[in-house]
Amino acid sequence: MTALAWNTDWGRRAYAAWARLPLMLLALLALLALGNYLATSKAFAQTTPPTTEAPKAEPPRAKAPKAEAPKPADAKPAQETKKEEPKKEEPKKPKAELNTGDTAWMLTSTALVLLMTIPGVAFFYGGMVRKKSVLSVMMHVFATACIVAVVWVVVGYSLAFSGSGSYIGDMAQFFLKGITVESLKQPVDSVANAIPETVFVMFQMTFAIITPALIVGAYVDRMKFSAMVLFMILWSLVVYAPIAHWVWGGGWLAATADAPGALDFAGGTVVHINAGIAGLMCALVLGKRIGYGTENMAPHNLTLSVAGASLLWVGWFGFNAGSAVASNNAAGMAMLVTMLATAVAALVWMLLEWMARGKASILGIISGAVAGLVAITPASGFVGVLGAFVIGIAAGAVCFWACTALKRMFKYDDALDAFGVHGIGGIVGALLTGVFATKAVNAIYGTDKAVGWIDGNAGQMWHQIKGILATMIWCGVATLVILLIIKAIVGLRVGADQEREGLDLAEHGETVH
Repeated sequence: MTALAWNTDWGRRAYAAWARLPLMLLALLALLALGNYLATSKAFAQTTPPTTEAPKAEPPRAKAPKAEAPKPADAKPAQETKKEEPKKEEPKKPKAELNTGDTAWMLTSTALVLLMTIPGVAFFYGGMVRKKSVLSVMMHVFATACIVAVVWVVVGYSLAFSGSGSYIGDMAQFFLKGITVESLKQPVDSVANAIPETVFVMFQMTFAIITPALIVGAYVDRMKFSAMVLFMILWSLVVYAPIAHWVWGGGWLAATADAPGALDFAGGTVVHINAGIAGLMCALVLGKRIGYGTENMAPHNLTLSVAGASLLWVGWFGFNAGSAVASNNAAGMAMLVTMLATAVAALVWMLLEWMARGKASILGIISGAVAGLVAITPASGFVGVLGAFVIGIAAGAVCFWACTALKRMFKYDDALDAFGVHGIGGIVGALLTGVFATKAVNAIYGTDKAVGWIDGNAGQMWHQIKGILATMIWCGVATLVILLIIKAIVGLRVGADQEREGLDLAEHGETVH
């Protein structure tokens, strides 16, 4: 080895060491936080009952009517005597009781949603890239699952689902403090049925995992692995956790019986619009792939992608029907409309491509199916068969347009259409949820109150638009800032030679033979 070569090699190793420094610091901070937590706690498994379990309350007793005293002859007119009206007692939250049937369904749903990421997204994306980057894509997806699982347990769940803040949770459940094997979670305050909070933590973790994993499809062939690790940590904390709190954790966008809000049954805003906008920002900041528009970048193995899309479809039943957090009628309807909208969207995409290009492709039909799955997600617990049918048609048509005409118009390199399918599909689904949500399926505001436009509540559309805009603005700005910070620390994009060689070999020292 020549002196020049040795110096170059030493320089690369020195740079790699500096690039790892932020990761080492983060690991050190995590260890310090863990040590502090263990030192200040009497035991790692807390014995304090969770806040979600309501104290036992005595049933309200009916008040006996007061006997009227005899009126004297010179009594004043009756209208001057004020009668005290009985105070209305607010309904009390029933004591949580473990429901084993609901728990069994939620355990199954959790496994199904994790199946969507590994191996579902890994296969779906891995088959659509060139052969020289398939392992890199799968590595990014798999590593994201591991990173987010740890971040979620340490602080993500607490930021999303604890506290009563409008914009972010608190640190009350840092390292899942207070959650024991006895802790229960009531999905509906007025119903005693509950599941273990550990199961709820795991179910929500799978959503926190798949959301950033979807972003990978936008930046394939370009982002450094070290940059990806930092990005997934920061994005999960700064973007995903707050938006999950806004919509599902009791934040300012949450829809309740007392306060209308953005309807999002299973993640149209929290998951898909969020991931789509973040993917678009990654594609814009990183720039186009070398040879984009001039070189052949066709998928190397569509059989992998079909397997991935199939796993996504099956897993999505856990995603949507599982969001009922119970084994009940709502879960059954969510499963039905998910199946219908997906099939309709796949057929619409296939027919449009057939008319436009003269051939129906396997890539087209599986892309249409994923678009349908995305669009029905926010609506799955609120719409019936008619709504699902229309949502499927809209998703197939609009997402096909976004992945072809819109992409060519603005010339951005969203490699695997994370924005075109998830961002646009999520927006379509969120808007149409406001149109077709009906109290016949989910009387979220009460049995006597309209839910969506089809019920006569046109005002719901404003709440849907507000949720979409808030998610797009916060996600877009925060993602941009995160990317610029990482670019300044370790850099974002691999070198031109590494990109031409392929990230499998350049970043991971492995190839597919």
